[in-house]
Amino acid sequence: MEKIFNNTQVAFALKSDTELDRAYFLFKMIASEPLVRIGTAVTNFALKAHLPVEGLIRATVFDHFCGGVNEEDCLSVVDKMFTKGVSSVLDYSVEGKEEEEQFDQALEMTLKTIEFAKERLAIPFAVFKPTGFGRFELYEKLGEGKTFSVEEAAEWKRVVERFDLVCKTAHAKDVALLIDGEESWMQDAADDLVLEMMRKYNKEKAIVFNTLQMYRWDRLDYLKKIHEIAKIENFYIGMKLVRGAYMEKENKRAEEKGYISPICISKEATDINYDDAVMYMVEHLEKMSIFAGTHNEESSYRLMKLMDENGIEKGDHRVWFGQLYGMSDNISYNLASNGYNVAKYLPFGPVRDVMPYLIRRAEENTSVAGQTSRELNLIKTERDRRKGK
Repeated sequence: MEKIFNNTQVAFALKSDTELDRAYFLFKMIASEPLVRIGTAVTNFALKAHLPVEGLIRATVFDHFCGGVNEEDCLSVVDKMFTKGVSSVLDYSVEGKEEEEQFDQALEMTLKTIEFAKERLAIPFAVFKPTGFGRFELYEKLGEGKTFSVEEAAEWKRVVERFDLVCKTAHAKDVALLIDGEESWMQDAADDLVLEMMRKYNKEKAIVFNTLQMYRWDRLDYLKKIHEIAKIENFYIGMKLVRGAYMEKENKRAEEKGYISPICISKEATDINYDDAVMYMVEHLEKMSIFAGTHNEESSYRLMKLMDENGIEKGDHRVWFGQLYGMSDNISYNLASNGYNVAKYLPFGPVRDVMPYLIRRAEENTSVAGQTSRELNLIKTERDRRKGK
């Protein structure tokens, strides 16, 4: 496969020199673990103390990783990226809310993004998180097979209704819907519910997508299991494949509670698991649609090669590549310029509410070996190219 991801001219075509400098500065900061720790603590403190730091956050980390404070705010970014063939997934990234009122708000926002997506070619997917629609503990309790109290049963019924309304709306408006993966100890209940939605709304094609976090060693088996169900019951499977975002949390809990960690033994094992799942899905595209969410260049090349070997058109609607906004532009823009389907996750929401998401991104960039230095090298290459060096 031709190594297309080194083309920085394509990767950063939309970035001005100033934006490129900001990106360099940001990744330089993120490359330092102590700085990320201090920065996180200071930011959290400033927000809690209601210090006027939102402008500063917005001008630096927020605008690099987010589309805006509301959905309208994102449109200029959406349109700009689409001029280069890169689509957007509007992701309402307000986290950790536990009130019914806030679940309803997340529901309204998701319905709004579906409406947005229906009207715009540049937005092919909508997305939500299971815990955006219901309390974490509720999923956990159900997954453990414990009995709900009368109140909890009524509360869970509302969660199911929110899921159903969103999936039904996505189906009616023909907008694919990505449902994010979360911690393993709440995931079983979410998986069962999403499977129910696939049965209902994926009869003609994949509209509802679940997420498989492939750093979990049991996920390929789960995919094969539901594939068997789909064949018998005649529905389609949509899956977003990612490596996973809660590793430290997962290992820590397993250790504390004395069960075998659900996480693969090593980074290599995770990579193999991820690539095996991609291969399995590509081989069964007659029943599946894949959204390969990855910042890993090798995995991306591998999927391109698999498509080529299996005679799958680059623009086949059943295969999408996905990256997060503000990261791996060298993958996204070069894939798009070569005719592949690519979408960037574009988080949005009020600055203070999106902070947990941003902090996770910073920590992830610090912990994924080589990710930040790769970003820095690419930016440096492009800066030099522009200066005619």
